[in-house]
This record gives sequence, C-alpha cells and structure tokens, in this order.
Amino acid sequence: MPHLLPLLGAALLAAGGRHMPRVVAESTACAVAAGTAALAVVLLAHSSPPPTEWAGGWEPVDGHSVGIALTGDGPGLGMAALVSVLTLAALAYSWRSFDEPPPGHAGAFPALVLVFQAGMCGFSIAGDLFNAFVWFELMSVAAYALTGHRVEEARAVQGALTFAVVNSLGAYALLMGIALLYARTGELGLAEIGHALDAHGPPDATVLAAFVLVLTGLLVKAAAVPFQFWLPDAHAVAPTPVCMLLSGVMVELGVFGVWRVYDTVFSGPGGLPAADAERVLSVLGALTAVIGAVMCWHQRHIKRLLAYSTIAHTGLFLLGIGTLAPGGDDGIALYVVGHAGVKAALFACAGILLDRYGSVDEHVLHGRARPLRSVAVMFVVGALGLAGLPPFGTALGKSAAEEAVGGPLTVLYVLASAVTAAAVLRVAARVFLGLGPTPRDAGGQGAADPDETTGSGEQPETTRRLGRVPDTMTVVPALLLAGALAAGAVPGFGDAVARAMGEATTAGLVHTSVHWTPVGVGLGLLSTVLAAVLAAVAVARPGRLVAPGWATVLRRLQSGHVGDYVAWLLVGATVMGVLALPAVLPG
Repeated sequence: MPHLLPLLGAALLAAGGRHMPRVVAESTACAVAAGTAALAVVLLAHSSPPPTEWAGGWEPVDGHSVGIALTGDGPGLGMAALVSVLTLAALAYSWRSFDEPPPGHAGAFPALVLVFQAGMCGFSIAGDLFNAFVWFELMSVAAYALTGHRVEEARAVQGALTFAVVNSLGAYALLMGIALLYARTGELGLAEIGHALDAHGPPDATVLAAFVLVLTGLLVKAAAVPFQFWLPDAHAVAPTPVCMLLSGVMVELGVFGVWRVYDTVFSGPGGLPAADAERVLSVLGALTAVIGAVMCWHQRHIKRLLAYSTIAHTGLFLLGIGTLAPGGDDGIALYVVGHAGVKAALFACAGILLDRYGSVDEHVLHGRARPLRSVAVMFVVGALGLAGLPPFGTALGKSAAEEAVGGPLTVLYVLASAVTAAAVLRVAARVFLGLGPTPRDAGGQGAADPDETTGSGEQPETTRRLGRVPDTMTVVPALLLAGALAAGAVPGFGDAVARAMGEATTAGLVHTSVHWTPVGVGLGLLSTVLAAVLAAVAVARPGRLVAPGWATVLRRLQSGHVGDYVAWLLVGATVMGVLALPAVLPG
C-alpha cells in the first residue's frame, strides 16, 4: 500500500541521513516519492473491484471488526497518487531553494516530508474512522514541524504553534465524534458504522453531535470559514516547498474527508438527511468562497494572497460536494487535480521571488522582477488556470461542478474564480511588468495601514539572495502547470476520474463522465475575461485596492492571536449544529 514506502524511506533517512551527502539524501527521498506515486497509479489501474486489506489479518468476524482496514478504491488511490506527485515536486524544488543543511542533518527535511506524505497517503486509503484519525494526526504533526522548520525565526515558531493549536483542537473534535459513533454502533469501519446507524433508525441528538464534531475536525484541516485563520499565518512563515503541499493537497484532503465520511457514514436513513447535509455544506461553502475571495483581493503579501485563494477555492469544492450528486463529486475531483498543480506552481513562483529579491510584498517588488520572464509567464498561466480558462483541468472540473450546483451558485463560481485570478494577474502586472504607478511605500518596510500585513519582512530561504534562479526551481512549476493543463486537455481523463469516483459511492449514485459543454466553456471564458478586466482596473486605479469598511473588519479578524481562532472554531461548530438541527427535530 502507498503509505508504507514513505514511512520506510523516512526511517532510512532518519537513521542514515547524518552519514549521507545532501545529494544522496534528497535523491533517495525523491526516489521514494516517485516510487509511491507509481505504486498508487498501478494499484489504481487494477482497483476494480476495490481491494480492502486488513492489517495483520484482523478481518471481520460475524460482520464486526476491530482491525485496521485499508481500502484501495479509486478516490483513495487517486488522492494518494496526487499527494505523491506533489511531494516529488516539492522535494525536487527544495534541492536548490534551501542552503546546504548543517553537517549531520542532510536527511532531516526530506525525512519529515516523507512522513508528511505517509500521513496523507494513509488518510486517503483509510477504511476505518479511528485510523483515519491516526493518519490525520501523523500528517498534522509532520506539518507542524515543517511549518516551523526555520526555528531561528520567531515568526516561524509562532505560525507553527498557531497551526498546531487550532488543528489539534480540530483533531480532538474529530476524536470525540468518533467516540460517539463507536458508543452508538460498536464499530469503527466507515462502511460498518454507516450500516449500524441505518439499523438504529432515524438520527437523534447523538448522531447530530457526532456529525458536527467529525466535520469540525475535517473542515479545520480544509481551512473552511470560520476555521480558516491558521492557513494564511502558516503560509506566511512556512518554507515554499511546504506551502506547495499545504495548499496543493493537504487542504484538499480535508474536503476529501468530508465527502468520504458523509457518503459512507451519514448518507443512509440513520445518518443526516440529504437536505440538511446540503444546507450545511452549501452555507459554509458559500461563506468560504466569498470571504476567501474578498480577503485574497485585499492582500499585498503574495503568499497570504495565494493562501486566501486556496480558501476561496475550498469553498467552491464544498459547494460542489454539497450537491450530493455524482456530477458535483466528479467535477470537484477533477477540479482538485487541476488546482493542485496550479496552486503548487504559483507558490513555487512566489518562492523564487522571495529567494531572488528578499520580499513577497507586491508594493516593494513593483517592477523589480522584469528580468524573470519565464517566471512571469508561469505566474500568468497559473492565474489563468485559477480563473478556469479552458482547457485547464480546473476549467473542466469547474464546468461540471457549475452544472451540478446550478442557479445562483454558478454565479458564485464565476465570481470567486475571477476575483482570485484577478488578484494573481494584478501581482503579475505590477511585479513583473512594473505597470501602474509606483506605490508610495514601495521602498519601505511597512504599510500605510497598520492592519495590513506586508511581505517586506520575509527572509529568503537561502543565506544569500539568488543571483541566478536554478533550473530545478523553474522546471518544477512549469511541469506542474503542464499537468494541470493536461488534466483538462487529454481526452478521456475526465471520464477516468468519473469511473474512479464511481467505485466508492455508497449512496446509489451513478457516475457517468466529465466532458466539455458549450455552457461550461462559455463560463470559463467569462470568468477569465472578468479576471483580466478586474486586474486591469486594479493596476490602472490603485485606489480600488483600498479595502471598504466591511472588508477591513474581515481583515482584522485575522488577528494572529490563537485565542481568537479557538473562539471562531467554537462558533463554527455551533453554526454547523444549528444548520443541521432540523434533522433531529420532531415532524
């Protein structure tokens, strides 16, 4: 199974990395990540019917089990393959984006990355809820360490601590939800819990509480509103390869977990009625898309801008799976594949700016990156991918999801995609082309508004600023963008995704295909044109960047105080409970 290779590779690097040259340690890590990706793809090609492996031979007896179930269905193996490909990309990018590690520590960073990969792969294929939680925690612990990798910087430690506290509380909520489900059903397997809940009849307060607690833990990892505060703070301090993984796959795994748990555990007559689940996911998805897009537009710190873009697209993912329809599921699966490549590539480009110029502040970098023509092209191509320009995989997935959600929510898809892409295009125009008037604080260290977080205080990930950008740092984002484009352009890929999704459904849904439609192409072109217009207005009229009063309030909620974030976590859990409450009310 795909989770074992990264664990073995991490153990090898932890034990022998101190005796290895850097090139050997990092080559070993890349080989392990590539081998895991290949294994996942091979298993995916032979996953019909989906195999289930019981670790240690602890198979069910009389329909009951306490064993560790690993399920090799299409969605799980597909996510494991995507995780492994992004891990390989992050490791290859890090070859030249970090200085030589201290003697005796050559294997430390790649070993941590492989542990992170193992946790994500294990979570993808977990067939029982408790061990999904175990893998969830393994990936979280590795992510905390990777976020605070530059321990000599106080900001990195603070960001990692905030990440750890908020995500740990989410994990506790998930664990309490698992305890309630086990108390009710005596089962831990996902399918077994679902069958046992159905046998108990209609849902009650215990089932509702379990649903809210489990989804709280998963939505914290997905950085959905109002659980999103940790993500921009973590991205601001995490090394670039780590940002590629956080936004490229880890956040998407939270959405994957929501889909998996509802479809397998709560979709039957003993779980949450479809109308109530749709209401929860639609409301949270819409709030996440709107707030993420607004906050993205009003950032000048490029890594934070990209983090809020991830939050906005998380909202679109939740809206798609909230339809509880095969078209929505299939579209979001393809959307996630395309988004992973695009977002990881954009973070890689932001890392190049940081290491070359010592800043990720849009104002400070105004016109300074003109020599980086290839990076400019990739930045613009990434923005077009976010906008949903055909034939990107993001466009094809967005098209299928828009068709599934229908009505006003289609407008939200177009607007959120356009605004986030426009923010990236605005950065490209100002930083790489020097368009628009020079900002008044372009050479300063602060912002006119004390609540605005700039990128001028960032430190390069190399001791000396790069005089020449290494080829590995440009080839990796170029390949990622090519992959995102191929996801929508290669004939039959959308159908393959739909077939893989159809292997896992337990709600009687029939998955057919994901294909281009005239309406989908038109909406993709519309969001792209709208993004270009918004970016042009922002560059020509910088005053448009001044946040209105209500946007300033939203920005100030990102206080940096972990206590505030914990309070919002409680608010989010309460809101979910209120939204789902009709499921257990009489009549």
